[in-house]
Amino acid sequence: MDAFTAGLLQRIRATETDLARARDEGDDFLVEVEEADLDELRRLAAEHGVEVGATSV
Repeated sequence: MDAFTAGLLQRIRATETDLARARDEGDDFLVEVEEADLDELRRLAAEHGVEVGATSV
C-alpha cells in the first residue's frame, strides 16, 4: 500500500470516528460537516481506485 492510499484510508477512519462522536453528542452542525468530509474522501478514494470497504457509520 502506498502512502497516498494509507493516508486516505486513515483520514476516512478518523472522519468516521468523528462523525460517530458528533452523532452521539447530538451536534447536528458537526454531523453535517463530517458527512460532507466523508463523502468527499470517499469520492476521492473512488476516483483513485482505493477500495474503502464496509464502514461502521
